[in-house]
Amino acid sequence: MVKIIEKSSIKIGKEPVVILPLKEYEKLQKSAIPTYYLKGKEAEELDKLVEEGLRDHGLVKTRKIKSLSDLD
Repeated sequence: MVKIIEKSSIKIGKEPVVILPLKEYEKLQKSAIPTYYLKGKEAEELDKLVEEGLRDHGLVKTRKIKSLSDLD
């Protein structure tokens, strides 16, 4: 049984709340993408890669492609 409640009826602060059965919530949790935290050298390397990519994008050194085969 699905019960529809007006969006404005249930809120936490200004945010609407979604109510799910526990089994559905657990199913969503299992399918969620895990969060990984890098430390040390790996984190520094990734930070440099992101910084370089953002810099190149700002300098318009990037281009849009439709497929990886467009990189050749």
